[in-house]
Amino acid sequence: MNKEQSVEFAQTYVADLLTFFGVNTDVSVTVEDDVIEISIPPTDASSILIGRGAETLRSLQYLVSTVLRNKEAALTRVNLDVADYKKQRAERLAAQTREWIEEVRTTGNSHVENLNAADRRIVHQTAMEYSDIRTFSEGEGRDRRITIVQASS
Repeated sequence: MNKEQSVEFAQTYVADLLTFFGVNTDVSVTVEDDVIEISIPPTDASSILIGRGAETLRSLQYLVSTVLRNKEAALTRVNLDVADYKKQRAERLAAQTREWIEEVRTTGNSHVENLNAADRRIVHQTAMEYSDIRTFSEGEGRDRRITIVQASS
């Protein structure tokens, strides 16, 4: 299936999944850097779709991506967001990152956080705004951590 068909399939598949949760709403889909961006607007079921610690949201995203891979779609990377949960979380994490960076600048000590891959990416991107700060990730799997240090270190 080509890129256009991949996007159409993902949109239909998510809409069908939502009916399982009793949600009948429009699903908006765009493509950015070969990633299918799927946005579900706020509904009464938003908290159920997000789940505790966004586990349900991540599971839905994984499910859509896996089905696309199994169908040998041209696009298989998916970013699913419900009620702008991920966007708001990214903004909060970026603000927290700026606080950590100021702490590193003030104390000169490095700052280490245990974050998932998506959150580490946000920290790396936010830190790129600072020429005197460097970030790197170390470890494997669930033990992977991000470290924020002064560039001179």
